[in-house]
Amino acid sequence: MSSLPLPLDEPSAAAPLAERLRPTTLAQVIGQQHLLGPGKPVRAAFESGRLHSMILWGPPGVGKTTLARLMADAFDAQFIAISAVLGGVKDIREAVERALSVQPQGRRTVVFVDEVHRFNKSQQDAFLPHVESGLFTFIGATTENPSFEVNSALLSRATVHVLKSLSDEDMRALLARARELLGAPELAEPAALRLIGYADGDARRLLNAYENLVAMNPGAPLIDEPMLEQSLGEQLRRYDKGGEQFYDTISALHKAVRGSDPDAALYWFLRMLDGGVDPRYAARRLVRMASEDIGLADPRALRLALDAAETYERLGSPEGELTLAQAVVYLAMAPKSNAVYTAFKAAKAHIAQDGTRPVPLHLRNAPTKLMKNLDYGKGYRYAHDEEGGFAAGESYWPEGMAAPRFYEPVARGLEIRIGERLDELRRLNEAAKKGR
Repeated sequence: MSSLPLPLDEPSAAAPLAERLRPTTLAQVIGQQHLLGPGKPVRAAFESGRLHSMILWGPPGVGKTTLARLMADAFDAQFIAISAVLGGVKDIREAVERALSVQPQGRRTVVFVDEVHRFNKSQQDAFLPHVESGLFTFIGATTENPSFEVNSALLSRATVHVLKSLSDEDMRALLARARELLGAPELAEPAALRLIGYADGDARRLLNAYENLVAMNPGAPLIDEPMLEQSLGEQLRRYDKGGEQFYDTISALHKAVRGSDPDAALYWFLRMLDGGVDPRYAARRLVRMASEDIGLADPRALRLALDAAETYERLGSPEGELTLAQAVVYLAMAPKSNAVYTAFKAAKAHIAQDGTRPVPLHLRNAPTKLMKNLDYGKGYRYAHDEEGGFAAGESYWPEGMAAPRFYEPVARGLEIRIGERLDELRRLNEAAKKGR
């Protein structure tokens, strides 16, 4: 067996552009170099001759099916594809029979299950004995987190490989191949940028849109932005990933949450979804808002934002979007504080200009006898042994350093009580210093 795949059968000229451009060798694959680069795990499987069961997890249009086909071709294995959306236990039984039919000839079988997360527990369990016996190699593809959607028993028998959305550079390379294959005119740079933004890392989406764009403009010397807008119409919408409006919309959502306007926050959030933004990206921004703009005024906000992100991973769209909307409204209505964010930036700036100061001896750990002999930890006051669990007057700063104040709680939400507690601790510290 050669170390790299043999060519797959050529698709017909009538096949969609995405199918005609499907890589036939590993070297033709664009992107996923963290898996396919020299010494990386999937490439190592190709080159070592060791075919193993795996789960390919990643967004649509990033090459999951292509990698499965290339894997089967590289090992001259029978390739059986099952769609979990349309298939069932009957398809699994037929796959088993087909695998058994070629086993006497010593030929391997790869069973590829697209959208494996759509299969229920019993359907997934049906693969287990055959994966364990080595009758076939199982390759599942999913856009959902396998930790939630794939049975633990099946997951333990397969290696999970995470595929990434194609980068803008990858998409440009793909467009260049498509243009060469179609003999198409040049694509104006503004149109290329919008088309790449519209595809959002999905190769199939890019190629389908590009093929339609070329077909609608035969004989054009240059394909420009108006042609793209006419071709895609409502699909293109007003939202451009990577463009100015993309960041403007995010900014508007953030400011509406910060400004405690739930209706405006919902509006901008749904504008983002309507424009095609990945809801996972919106979820990450909500987690950031919970830390930056709410902080300790309502610590529940961060947990709720994280719960919403995790729930979206489990449910996907459209069901999971409601949970994100719930988080948007909660964050907008929560008491606001940027005190921790401000303290973080101030402490970071202070450290950058102050230089490195040694840790005082009394704050150092002393796990060895030598360290104890060198007075590591000597004089440290264990706060739990002090009255009220607080060592009044103790210093936790480097020697000779004036103690700056980074964190100043605001008079909102839980930080009202935090501020009162901090004032009391500072009063006790001052009293202890005066009493020395």
